[in-house]
Amino acid sequence: MPKTRTLTNSLLMDRASSIKIFSGTSNLPLAQEICSYLNVPLGDALVTAFPDNESFVRFNENIRGTDVFLVQSTSSPANHNVMELLIMIDAARRASAARITAVIPFFGYSRQDRKDQPRVPITSKLVANLLVAAGVNRVLTMDLHAQQIQGFFDIPVDHLYASPVFFDELQSRDVSNMTIFSPDVGGMKMANAYSELLGCPLGFVAKRRTGASTVEAMNLVGEVEGREILLVDDMTETAGTLTAAAKLLKERGAQKVSAIVSHCVLNETGRERLVSGMLDELITTNSVGMEYGDLPIKQLSVAPLLGEAINRTHTDSSISSLFQIKGF
Repeated sequence: MPKTRTLTNSLLMDRASSIKIFSGTSNLPLAQEICSYLNVPLGDALVTAFPDNESFVRFNENIRGTDVFLVQSTSSPANHNVMELLIMIDAARRASAARITAVIPFFGYSRQDRKDQPRVPITSKLVANLLVAAGVNRVLTMDLHAQQIQGFFDIPVDHLYASPVFFDELQSRDVSNMTIFSPDVGGMKMANAYSELLGCPLGFVAKRRTGASTVEAMNLVGEVEGREILLVDDMTETAGTLTAAAKLLKERGAQKVSAIVSHCVLNETGRERLVSGMLDELITTNSVGMEYGDLPIKQLSVAPLLGEAINRTHTDSSISSLFQIKGF
């Protein structure tokens, strides 16, 4: 994976007047990092809520004819953040922006991607419809829980992978005694990609979900005893899958168990499970605006990755060339 490059000042100055980046309230620090990478100011907008929690947006600068990028993760509180993004899109459209791109580092509702039981919605499709109806022209997102969500849109979707950020971190470590594990069979494709790039053995955990937030790890396939295990997953909320896998791996003789997840959207149950110490380290990104305190979590920035993707979108350049391995 090629490292993201630093853009030249002259190139950026030529575009500064035609590109505008604004942030919702879900992850302002990430938007500021993106702007710092691109060497452009964060756009001036009022994004707030009335006392009854209705969202309100006003752009405080002219965006007519500009290429507008709206940065907003739709993490918890998901309903508020989705609605805020929709209102930002509508405001930008009515202000005559030439093109509106929704930059959604974490796409909420992505787990509701299919009708797996009677009389339930496909909510991720509904969110896609709402974004298009609001007036967005394209979407830039990262590590969707289900890749088929790209097909829910009738507009271009650029799907990024956090893998370059994780690969840079892992290549600085000794991986000679490491085995890459998928915490379930469904994640084998992603785990295999990491295994091939790092030259490590591959394994997986067979699990059974016993409830919405409870998981029972059943069996293991792969080299475990005396080895450092790295679990690979796209997201964690309750940390049930990761801690159940870590417990079983340590019972089978694993020396150390770490995990990498693209999106760490921990709730209170997840925080309590990480305190238990079953998982030695969790490496994640700053795709959601969340503080982790003293938990064993290392957070890596995806601002350069998103910034480079925004730059390439603005200049109509290739985004897929950013990645060595595609299509997890």
